[in-house]
Amino acid sequence: MPEPCFKRVIVKVSGEALAGPEAYGIHRATIDRIAGDVARTHALGVAVGVVVGGGNILRGVAVSGAGLERATADAMGMLATVVNALVLEAALERAGVQARTMSALAMPQVCETYERQRALRHLADRRIVVFAGGTGNPFFTTDTTAVLRAVEMGCEAVLKATNVDGVYSADPKKDPAARRFDRISHQEAIERGLKVMDATAFALARENAMPIIVFSIAQADAIESVLQGRGRATWVGG
Repeated sequence: MPEPCFKRVIVKVSGEALAGPEAYGIHRATIDRIAGDVARTHALGVAVGVVVGGGNILRGVAVSGAGLERATADAMGMLATVVNALVLEAALERAGVQARTMSALAMPQVCETYERQRALRHLADRRIVVFAGGTGNPFFTTDTTAVLRAVEMGCEAVLKATNVDGVYSADPKKDPAARRFDRISHQEAIERGLKVMDATAFALARENAMPIIVFSIAQADAIESVLQGRGRATWVGG
């Protein structure tokens, strides 16, 4: 088997991915498949952190227009990520690996509060860390959280798991003429306004020379394949 191209990574999994074929909620078979993929990646000797979104339960920006202030709506969205993180942690444990959920929002009765040094110790002790609660602040997406945690954890890349197999010039589901990129710079992604990640995440990655690999999580062993150079993906930066 090819050696993984990185030894320490953050995997960003959207909440929508956890819903599987459903419109919302948590799809058990999909969760177990993703957890198994993460566990096999871990078995390759890769230190793995996972940042989860909450869009399958509630997306703050979507409900902020329903009479809620954006800060309140974003707090609700951050709580949704904790729910997803706990579900993924349990699935990882079922897959045979140790995992810890760490939340940027303090809720010690439920999970550990995020502390950088403790998270680094978990990774050093071969535990998978599932990062929840976003950055702990409103107005920041979980994409930005993924890049931030990657920098803090000394990771070599962010693996952005999506529903498409890379970065396109437009939404390939809506525009059949959309062009797929094999490689693109952080700056070009920002200038083109590509929506696969927000501009803050791309800018933070650019400033820290952090590559972002965008790929589809729909395929079996998607994460493992990307790390072994076998998967179809777009490299942003790097």
